[in-house]
Amino acid sequence: MVGLEQENSAVTASDILEMIAAGEDIHLTRCRISGILDLKAFFTKNLPCCIDKLHTFKEGDTDVLVLPQSLYFNSCTFENDVFFAGSWEQPESLKIVFEKDVLFNSSVFAGQTRFSNVEFRGLAGFDGCTFSRVCSFRKTVFRERAMFRTVSFEGYGLFNDALFAGDTRFANSSFSKGVNYTQAQFQSRCDFAAVYSRSKAVPVYEGVSFVRKRFGDDESFWRFIKQACQEAGYYQQAGECFYREQCAHFWQKFRGLNYEKLSTDKKLFRWIAGIRLLPELVLGRFLFGYGEKPIRVLAAGVVIILLCGLFYSSNLAHVTYRFDAQHDLSLFDGLYFSTITFTTLGLGDIYPAGSDWLTRVVTMFESLSGACLMALFVVCLSKRFSRG
Repeated sequence: MVGLEQENSAVTASDILEMIAAGEDIHLTRCRISGILDLKAFFTKNLPCCIDKLHTFKEGDTDVLVLPQSLYFNSCTFENDVFFAGSWEQPESLKIVFEKDVLFNSSVFAGQTRFSNVEFRGLAGFDGCTFSRVCSFRKTVFRERAMFRTVSFEGYGLFNDALFAGDTRFANSSFSKGVNYTQAQFQSRCDFAAVYSRSKAVPVYEGVSFVRKRFGDDESFWRFIKQACQEAGYYQQAGECFYREQCAHFWQKFRGLNYEKLSTDKKLFRWIAGIRLLPELVLGRFLFGYGEKPIRVLAAGVVIILLCGLFYSSNLAHVTYRFDAQHDLSLFDGLYFSTITFTTLGLGDIYPAGSDWLTRVVTMFESLSGACLMALFVVCLSKRFSRG
């Protein structure tokens, strides 16, 4: 039963608090809401209304308020602050639990907005909203879908320590003064397609985690962070995000669309077909680092030189000196021959014996590896230092 249902009218925050305290559903469309909507008022000495119909209890020092009704605020305008949270000084003093769907689609929040330490057990809909000032979803838990598509964050956005358990959508949203995703956790699919930052503030993302990394769900997130870093001039961070974006893109190609809905046989076929991506996995990701890990290429070259040098100085290899009949190389001579072979320098003072095919094969492998790795190393350096 809807306790408060109005359209194109003026509503006060006190009216909304009374309906919330009565446990009644609220359906408002294109309404203007005046006054500060602050649920901390339910736990003050002078209660604005009786909350006996609501479930309240204590979790340590935290007051927990469970709201059993659905709240629909479609295309509404909140003229003042909206607080479904504790104070800034004690954010964990109050926890709000929404048991049913909560929709604020296309609404405008003219003042500060706080949903900190809140648990959404149903749909959390904020599509098309405008947050004119700072909005906080710090330590908020989204059990079901979290919809933030085409949202305009005019103030700073706080999503640090938030838990997104269901599908999450931030597509086509914009941030004017930055956003904080520190320690945020995404446990299901997420979409950050076409999200952009309108300022030079780089999003904060330390400790952000994606449970479904092997599905590539984090690709659009890292693309958003990469673009923001590039525009702000943080090219090294942009390179790191590019690497993570490409890793996620690899897993998307490997599993393909609708992987979870496939039968076991079709999933097995996808894995078998994924063998075609093995060169990209080994060379592109692990060795080359998609052009962002030059140290890996350098380390691979050093390892090949050392291993081949040990081989040339062992009894398995047979080499010939141009001016000496000696065939056994010392460790230093083996490393010397390995280095000039890897760099394709080939001075000719030492060369494989004509009758030893194994040494010739190792020499060919090392020279080809050297030519490729040196080229990759130059590409990595030029890519990193020419960015921007």
